[in-house]
Amino acid sequence: MRTRTHDDTRHGTITLFAALSYLDGKIFSQTAARHTHQQWLAFLKQLDQDTPRDLALHLILDNYATHKHLKVQSWIDRRNVRHRRQHGGDRIVLHFTPTASSWLNLVERFFRDLTEDVVREGSFASLRELVGAIEAYLAEHNLAPKRYVWSAQGEAILAKILRARAALQQQPVA
Repeated sequence: MRTRTHDDTRHGTITLFAALSYLDGKIFSQTAARHTHQQWLAFLKQLDQDTPRDLALHLILDNYATHKHLKVQSWIDRRNVRHRRQHGGDRIVLHFTPTASSWLNLVERFFRDLTEDVVREGSFASLRELVGAIEAYLAEHNLAPKRYVWSAQGEAILAKILRARAALQQQPVA
């Protein structure tokens, strides 16, 4: 178990926008100083530019307000109209996970790996150093990406959910 000392210093935070290609495990990413709709939109535009034009991008997201901002939705709608004319279908399709169900999104598995391999045990003298470590990890990952595959069977996941619900129902109300 890792301990923290009284002199651990946090030098700031960084937002990492990431999209995981389910087919090959490649990570598309962008860091930003903040997590606003402007930065999210910039990431979407970069993702649109960096992926083959004829593909439909199905993005699995949490219900963070930034992802649903009117300007973001308006851009996606305009982009989809152009894509429909050229390719017959939408370019960007958003799928939102239910609240408290981010585990359904495979990119969260990548975030866990990043946290374990880089962030948690790292010692960074500055935010720039943290960003450099994250970017180096991403670059190395993308040299030989590996596909993330669900290993749990659906029945096992549902059984675990049912056990959790039963345990919650047995807890006394405060």
